[in-house]
Amino acid sequence: QVHLAESGGGSAQAGGSLRLSCKYAIKYRWCLGWFRQAPGKEREGVAAIGNDGTIAYAPSVKGRFTISQDNTESTLYLEMDSLTPGDTAMYYCAASSRVASIMSMPAERWFDYWGQGTQVTVSS
Repeated sequence: QVHLAESGGGSAQAGGSLRLSCKYAIKYRWCLGWFRQAPGKEREGVAAIGNDGTIAYAPSVKGRFTISQDNTESTLYLEMDSLTPGDTAMYYCAASSRVASIMSMPAERWFDYWGQGTQVTVSS
């Protein structure tokens, strides 16, 4: 059974920072990623770590967001800096057993397991 639980969402001012966490229970080393969905928009990929540690970001967040993983704590992180109102969305943690090394952000269809999401709201 794969279990993912996000935390750390909340409100921030534009230019501020937030850190999201995703506690996971996965037996093997899988690809883990962050996605987000803003009201009225489709869910989009934000960042991911392949099962070999390779990392990819969506162009819209590259240079502002940092994804990292602590395997000893079974936790995935997303450090979000220089936030803008455009980053307002529900953020989801996801896991894939079908993706290995990555060179770009994998599509949503490759991820089989999802957390419940955590809301991030950025005000101007």
